[in-house]
Amino acid sequence: MDLFITLLKAFVVGGLICCVGQALLMHTQLTSARILVLFVVSGVVLTALGLYKPLVDFAGAGATVPLLGFGYSLAMGAMQGARSDGLLGAVTGGLVRTAAGIASAVIFGLAASLIFKPHAKR
Repeated sequence: MDLFITLLKAFVVGGLICCVGQALLMHTQLTSARILVLFVVSGVVLTALGLYKPLVDFAGAGATVPLLGFGYSLAMGAMQGARSDGLLGAVTGGLVRTAAGIASAVIFGLAASLIFKPHAKR
C-alpha cells in the first residue's frame, strides 16, 4: 500500500506541474522555450527560498523529474559546492550534480539523430 501512495503522490504532483506548463502554452503567448527557462529558473528560485525541498520530500520523482526538478538540482548542487569549495564550488556544483542528466540528454539525442532522419520543423 505504501508503494501505491508513493506512486500516486508522484503522479499527482508531476501531473499538476505538467498542467501548469500546458496552461501556459494554451493561454499565453509564451513559447515552449521560454516556458522551459521559466520552469528551470522557478525551480532554482523556489529551492533558494526553501520552498521546493518539502515538495521533493513529499512527491519524490513527481517533483524531481520535471524541469522544476532540474532547477532544484542545479541550485542544490551550487549550494553544496559553495559550502565545500567556496565561490568556485558555487559555480561548478550545479554542473557536477546535473552532469549525468545533461550527458544522458546529449547521448540519447545523438542516438536518436543517428537512428531517425532529423529535419528542421517548418
